[in-house]
Formats: sequence, structure tokens, C-alpha cells
Amino acid sequence: MSAIAGIYHVKEPIPKQFEQVMMQALSKFPADDVQTWHKDKVFLGCHAQWITVESIGEQLPFYDYERQLVITSDAMIDNRSELFDQLGIDNTERKIMPDSQLILIAYAKWGDEVVKHLIGDFAFMIWDEKNQKLFGARDFSGTRPLYFYHSDQQFAFCTVMEPLLRLPYINKQLNEEWLAEYLAISTIVDAVDVVNTVIKDIQQVPPSHTVTVMDGKLKLTKYSVLSFGEKIRFKTDQEYIVAFRDIFQKAVDSRVRTFKRVGSHLSGGLDSGAVAAFAAKTLQQQNKRLHTYSSIPVEDFQDYTPRNYFPDERPFISKTVDYVGNIDDHYLSLESKNSYNDIDDWLRIIETPYKFFENSFWMKGIFERASKDEIGILLSGARGNFTISWGPALEYYGHLLKSMKWLSLARELKTYSRNIGVGRKKLLQEIGKQVFPFMRNEEDYQFPMLINSDFAKKVNVFDKLERYGMGADGFNGLTLLNIRQHLIKNEFIWNSNGIAFSKLSMQYGVLMRDPTNDIRVINYCMSLPLDQFINNGMDRALIRNATEGYLPDAVRLNQTDYGLQAADWIHRMIPCWTDFIEEVKQLLNDKDVEQFFNLESISNALLTAMEVPKGDSAFNPELRMLMRSIIVYRFLQSFNLKGGDTYEKRMEKTATGIVGYQ
Repeated sequence: MSAIAGIYHVKEPIPKQFEQVMMQALSKFPADDVQTWHKDKVFLGCHAQWITVESIGEQLPFYDYERQLVITSDAMIDNRSELFDQLGIDNTERKIMPDSQLILIAYAKWGDEVVKHLIGDFAFMIWDEKNQKLFGARDFSGTRPLYFYHSDQQFAFCTVMEPLLRLPYINKQLNEEWLAEYLAISTIVDAVDVVNTVIKDIQQVPPSHTVTVMDGKLKLTKYSVLSFGEKIRFKTDQEYIVAFRDIFQKAVDSRVRTFKRVGSHLSGGLDSGAVAAFAAKTLQQQNKRLHTYSSIPVEDFQDYTPRNYFPDERPFISKTVDYVGNIDDHYLSLESKNSYNDIDDWLRIIETPYKFFENSFWMKGIFERASKDEIGILLSGARGNFTISWGPALEYYGHLLKSMKWLSLARELKTYSRNIGVGRKKLLQEIGKQVFPFMRNEEDYQFPMLINSDFAKKVNVFDKLERYGMGADGFNGLTLLNIRQHLIKNEFIWNSNGIAFSKLSMQYGVLMRDPTNDIRVINYCMSLPLDQFINNGMDRALIRNATEGYLPDAVRLNQTDYGLQAADWIHRMIPCWTDFIEEVKQLLNDKDVEQFFNLESISNALLTAMEVPKGDSAFNPELRMLMRSIIVYRFLQSFNLKGGDTYEKRMEKTATGIVGYQ
């Protein structure tokens, strides 16, 4: 795991202080080694954190004199064995070859097509000296970020944005188009245009893209490793299960490759439970134990949720831990943490506004604890909802109803009704509301509009969202048959998650890895028939069937009880509620930012917030909207919205090494 940086000047030499200020900006992250390479008009740097045995003492950037190629990379390659065979790498070299050199040799063989042969999490840049070409790429789901600046004379890149802002020709100016998308979209998606960032001068290589720079000209090219067209058909259900277990075990095994300890986030559900179960099995063979980390509510939290919801998932987590074995479990209540007090830390770490504040305190808290426990790899099942554990029952039954498959529907409903303890008549009413919208009595849910209407018109944001198939409240026209494919293939769905977890990883020296995001797992799951995901009255059927013998039945077959992480986020904020209210008032009176916000929505929401809320207000959309407002407001305060430094002034600051975030 590394933070990488580099500069390419078309004509002028690169001043030494440019290199120095970029690498100096990376010094806020822990590092096992810092190295640079400079020749002619190209500079490459690496701020390395050693995770694998092969990375210890790795030369990075690495220059291959024979091939005249040099690479700097932030990569964990998971199909090393296959690549070694395809590239004819000698057995003696395989044990010691780091991932960066493997990528470089693969590039020498396949050129720009190299990305189609790589499985894993990566961002890298290669200087091809013979062809005078800078070539780089970002993995298919954007797990590792890669930012850049480009003009006809200069190109600069980095894993994070702050080092780029140290360069005098890059100005810290707000990108209003990005901000408009962020404010206009009420869902968890940040923005639909994943080339742009919140900084106008800084762009990013999108997920599933390569970047090429030659003679000052830049080209972004999309590549595809997803195989949605391929279908797998076995004769028996057991064959599907056996094949899944084999692929998923490989995905897990390739992600526990470290000389350090291995940890995993563990809830009471299926995704993280499956990851932990498969990982514990492999680690036991390596004489290692799996360390799991679980968020639990603070001690004085009064549970307000319905009885089939569990903010405290320990009853289910402990069953998984006892059944799986080889696990040291840790339960973190994080008594002093809350979403409001963590805002500044989060903005400093991920360098952009964010929408996942309800979970922010426990996400960061787990990384902090894992770092103290000297964990190298922290496993996750975060992307399992549309891969290994996909299977929405009611939507599927609605599909059967619309397709007039009456016998299949009757058979499934009978079993599903018994499994969840709800009568078929009530289930049919819910299914009917999906199939026939006129049966709905309730008003459509709407998140309060946060964007100023004049600002929205100025940048034409809603027309842009429409072109991406989105409205303010989510996606348009998606059905059971196309929603997974749409969400997996669109880069903007996963981009912000990858950025957040990547930067947390660098901040704490703990690399998050997710087997449910493995391209082999995704392609397998996308190739299966619908009835492998919903059958015999069981939703999420594939993972339930595949974890028989891996997870306890109380967890594996549970279709009635649901974990609810962060249900106490409002409760945690009550001690600082007055400060929160005062900051909202400050926002409402700040003339510099009023052009961006819908002040009427914020004012109305403030009336709701004036009375100190109870814990059961956690899902109140107005309070959630206020938190989003404050996060954006804090971020905007780091900009000089009335004007920035001149180029000459920034040159002067670069010479003294003081350019950057203030």
C-alpha cells in the first residue's frame, strides 16, 4: 500500500522544490519507506507502507533498465499465480517479486491492455521511456484513488489532492459543478461525473479507466473486465454452491496476504460473516487468528427500534464467533465518539464533503483500534449487497406476478410466508403496491432539497443528472432485472467509497480489502439465473446456501431480525447539540455561502432541531439534511471564496514550501 506522486513537464525542467513539496505533503501519513526517481522532465515518488512480505524493502519507484520502464504503484494484485504462469516468471523470483514489478513486466508484454489481466486493487503510473509516454490506470471499481492535473505543458498526479495543491500552477478553486451534483443528489452518491472533483483544477482517473499522456496530450480510456453477457447454467443447485465457494475462497485467500495481523469488520449479518468465516479457515492453516471488530451502541443508549431490529448485534455476532472459531472478537462502543465531533478529522482525511456521517464515527473508530492492534489487512464485506448476498424477495415475487408465473409465485409465497411469519395476504398487498403503483396510499418519501434553486439552474445540474439516469431522489426506471448491472457498471456508484476507505487506510496504516468486490466473484454472481438468489421462500439464497457449515443457522437462515448500525448517532450528539444548532445558524447568516444552499429548507429543518431530539430521531430526514449542510459548510470554509492567490504568489510560496491547505 502506497501513496504515489509524480510530475511530467513537456518542455521545462521540473524544479527540485516541486518534488520536495509534493513528498513533504505526504509526510502526514505513516511510512515504512519514502523513495523518488527523477530523470529529465519526469519525476515519480512513492510513500510506501509495507503490507506484504514482498513489499518489505521494495524499490519503488522501480526502474527496469532493460525495458526502459519505470513504475510507481499503489497496488495489491490478487491473481499473482496466474500472471506468473502467463509471463513465464521463474519460480525463484515468484516468492520475492513485489506487485509493482509484476505489473511492469505485464505492461511490457501487453502494453495498454495490461489492465484487463490484473485482478486486485490498484492505481499505478508507468513512464515508458522509449515511447516517451506516461501510462497509468485505476482498478475497475476505484478502490484506490488517482488524482491528476493537466495542461498543455504540465501533468501531475497523486493518490491524494493536497500534494497537488502545493504546486504553483494548481489553484485551490471550488468546482461548482461538482458541488451542485453533491447538493442536488439526496442519495448517498456524491456526484455522477467521476472525472471532476471538488477542486476545479484537479481531476481524477475514473474507476475502470486508463490514462495516457504523450506530448502534453491526455487521453482517458475506459476498459471493461465485467462479463455481464456470459451465463452459467449448472444442472443442480449444489453445483452453483460448490463453484461459488471455490471462487469466494480464492478471493478471500488472496486478500489475507500480509506478514502482519489480519482483522475484519464483523456485524451480525451474512456478508461480513461470510468473509470472516472463510478467512478464519485460511488463517488457521497459517497459524494466525482473525481479529474481528464490531461497533455497538454506547452504554446509556435506549433502544427505540422495533423488536426485530438490533442496534446491538452482539447476540448474532457472538453466535458467528463461537461457530466459526479461530477468532478474537472486539466490541467497540466508542463512548467519546460522535458524527459531529469527527467532521474536521474526516474532511482532513478524505479532502472532500461526505454523506455517510451516520456511520463515520464507528468506521474511523475501527481503523484507529485496528492500527493500535498492529493489523495490516482489515477485511470487509461492504460491497456484498449486489453480489454475494443479492436477492430481494418481494421484488422477485412482483416480477413473477407481472410475468403471470402463478404457480411459481404461489409456491414461493407459501414458503416465504412461513419463513418470516407474515401472512400471504399481507405479503400480496405489499407486492401489489410494487407492481401496481395506484395501490399505494402513502406519500412518496422525499429528502429535503439542499441545493439553492438559482445555483441549480446556473449549472444545469438536474439536466445533467437526468443524462446519467438519476433524479434528485435516486435512479429512474430501474427494475429487478437491470438494477444490479446498472449499479455495478456505473463508476460513480462506488467511487466515493473507494476514496474514503483508501484514505482511511493510508491515514492509519491499515489496508481495507473486500472479497465481495473481487471481479471473479462479481462476474460469477452476475452470470447466475435469478432463482439462485431467491428460492424456496428464501431471499439472498446464494449466500445462505453457500455458508451452510460456515455460519450458524441462527445467522445464516435469519430472515426476520435485522442489524441497525449507527442507530445511536443522534443520541451520541446530544451533549454537543447546542454547538450544532449554533453552527447551523452561522451557516444561515453567512453571505459567502448562501448562493449554494437552499436556506429555506435549512431554516425549516432548524425549527425541528431547536428542541433537543430523542434517539428515535436518527432517521429524521431534516436532521440528516442539516448534518450534510454543516459538512459542506465546514469544507467551504477552507476556500477563499472571494478570490485566491495569483500564480506569482503561489510560486513564491512553493519556493518556501508553504503552499497547501490552510
